[in-house]
Amino acid sequence: MLPVIVQDYKTDAVLMQAYMNEEAYKATIHTGKMTYYSRSRQELWIKGETSGHYQYVKSLYGDCDMDTILARVVQIGAACHTGSYSCFFNEIVTMDDKTDSQHNPLKVFEDVFSVIKDRKENPKEGSYTNYLFDKGVDKILKKLGEEATEIVIAAKNPNPNEIKYEICDFLYHMMVLMAEKGVTWEEITTELANR
Repeated sequence: MLPVIVQDYKTDAVLMQAYMNEEAYKATIHTGKMTYYSRSRQELWIKGETSGHYQYVKSLYGDCDMDTILARVVQIGAACHTGSYSCFFNEIVTMDDKTDSQHNPLKVFEDVFSVIKDRKENPKEGSYTNYLFDKGVDKILKKLGEEATEIVIAAKNPNPNEIKYEICDFLYHMMVLMAEKGVTWEEITTELANR
């Protein structure tokens, strides 16, 4: 029996830790769904079997001593039985003020999207984001179309910073549309991964 560290293959977030015996390993390989061994119940369990929050294996790695497995997975919904995306949400200590976004570009998207969703739920006077929500989906779509056109124009210009600026504007307006329509980054990345 070996401990298994489970990691989201897209974001590198550590989701949980469990155990796997040989039978659980074979079941995981056979079904593509992460299967573990419960030491307390002395039986196999498939992650998500009761909650629907399956983990689909993308790859398995052994550590240098081959006594721990790293499972990189597609996580559907929450990994933790508490409903949290990761079981590791109880911060004990932080040694560095630097944000994860320096190392994980997806964190930037998540952070910006969180602010946009917060503006939708807790409007702030004078907020451009709230202006878009107040005007509705037609205004958001109009802005998205304008930004797409500006990307095309910027791509024809020699200044590389211009296209970066326009892509950022486009992505921001796209995230406003996502929030308006209730679409999450997890749904988008899952859809992309399934293509």
